[in-house]
Parts: sequence; structure tokens; C-alpha cells
Amino acid sequence: MSVTLAAAAACTKDAAEPTAAPAPVEPVAEGRSLLEQGRLDDAIARLGDAAGDPEGLYLQGRVWAKKAETAPLPTPPPVASPLPRGAVAPAAPEFKDEELRALEAYQKAIAARADLGEAHLAVAELLAPHAVRHLDRQRAAPAPRQRRRGGKPEPPAPAPAATNSGGVEFGPDRIVAEYSAAARSPQVARAAADGLIAFGTRTGRVDAAEAGFRQLLELVKEKPEPFIQYGNFLLEHKGDGDAAIEQYRQALIWKSDDEATRLRIADIYLARGAEHFGKQHFALADEAFKQAAKWVAPGSPQEGQLRSYQRQLLEIRMPAVR
Repeated sequence: MSVTLAAAAACTKDAAEPTAAPAPVEPVAEGRSLLEQGRLDDAIARLGDAAGDPEGLYLQGRVWAKKAETAPLPTPPPVASPLPRGAVAPAAPEFKDEELRALEAYQKAIAARADLGEAHLAVAELLAPHAVRHLDRQRAAPAPRQRRRGGKPEPPAPAPAATNSGGVEFGPDRIVAEYSAAARSPQVARAAADGLIAFGTRTGRVDAAEAGFRQLLELVKEKPEPFIQYGNFLLEHKGDGDAAIEQYRQALIWKSDDEATRLRIADIYLARGAEHFGKQHFALADEAFKQAAKWVAPGSPQEGQLRSYQRQLLEIRMPAVR
């Protein structure tokens, strides 16, 4: 066979072979891409093809949560006007319809894969603002009215309940549990720890916030910031100066020239010394001021306070000879 005929035969063979079709794009991958592009309706439609896939369900929830950001607030149902005497107008639903759809998708994702940390974190982040608002309503509720003298007792004020919540449980315990479950997933452990700290601090759940700090200290190594944050928390929310000092000392291991942290320690000892001085516990005050002297910076306001107290202690112990 000539070279020309061989080449022609090869071309004929190549033309006869079908061209390989491009691999189809998976619904989950395409749905994620559409979500990132902001094409929410297209994302929902595409993710519908990933029925039963945990990640696909989680992404459906994210799409609905994104839609909820711009959806109007729920409005109360229509009521008769005027209201009957003594009737209370119904409250608006707690959740937007889009939020309920998001929550449903997240819960289906968790049911399909219990260790899907992203879904647990998403549930916590969706419910947390509602729990905070509900707690604020409870704190702002009027105190019970006193019984009227010689008459019938005043009717109790209506409790600030989680009305029209669609049966959704969004108490602090659930949210703490969701953050804690998310914290076990390496992909979202840091976000879960931060969320647990913020939620626990905001709602007075000191135990939850401390768990978040312990998680944070495990995740962020050889940096002073987590120790400083934890020390601030211990001081401001637990009033535990000794525990705070321990955390600040840990922070100084990684940044020994951090003047602000050194002054935090000085402030704790100065406050302690001032308290003892006010109670005339002069020996204890003197010891606290000696500790403060190790941390004050020359020329700082703390140095001026320290010197003032030390002079007063000296005058008490060695009165001037007149």
C-alpha cells in the first residue's frame, strides 16, 4: 500500500470513530457554582436533581437561607377590626417561609449524614438570631403586676413566647448543641468555636462560651490572641482575675512585648490592691501592689496610681515625725 493510500485509510478510520462527549457536570457541583454566582433559582432547580445527596440538601438550604436575606419580614395574620375587648392581636410568624425551607433542607442533610458539620453550623447560624431576639423580648417584658388592694388580682401579663414559630425549637440548648456538633468537623471547627463563643457570651451561657474558647485554643496554636480573648472573657463575664491573669501570661509567652496585655495584668492587681486598701487590709494591699509593680509601664497612668497607693501605705506604716 502506498503512503498516500495508508494516510487516507487512517483518516477514514479517525473520522469513523465517535468523538468522546464531555463528562456531565454533577448536580451538586453545578448547584454550588450557581449559588456562588447568585443565580439562586437556577441553583434550586439544579440541586433538585441531587435528591437524597447530603451535600446537595445542604446547598439547597444555603440557597433558601440566601433568599431569606432579602425576603420581606413576616406579617401578622389579618384579624377582625376592632378587636374584641381583652383580645390580643396575633403576632407575626417568627420565621420567614424561606428560613423554614432552609431549615428543612439542613435537617434532611443531617438525617442523611449525621456528621455533616456544615449543616449543623448552618442550623445554628440560622436559629441563633431568633434565640437572641426571643431572649431580649423576655428580658424586656414588664414585671408581673401586683394584686390590687381589696379587689381581684391583676391579670398576668402575656408571656413573651416564641409565637408562630412553625413548631421550630430554637431555644439556646438546641443552638449550643448544633454548634457543638459542628465543632467536631475539621472543615468548620473554627467557625463553630467562634459562633459558640459569640452566642454563649451574648445569651449568658458561660458554659457554652468556655467550651468555645477551649476549642479555639486547640485550633489556634502559638498565637497570643486566643489567650487574650479568653482572659478578657474570664475577667468580664466570670470576674475571675486569677484565671484571666493565667491566660494573659500564656499570651505573653508568644508575644512578650505586648504592652497592652501586661497592663491588663497590672490593672487586675491594682484593682485588687485598691479593694484591700479600702477595707484597711493593708498587708494584702501591699502584696497586690508589689505584683502590680512587675507589670506597670514607666510613665503609664497605672504607674501613677501605684505610686500614690504605695505612698499612702508608707505613711500609714511610718507616720511622719512632727
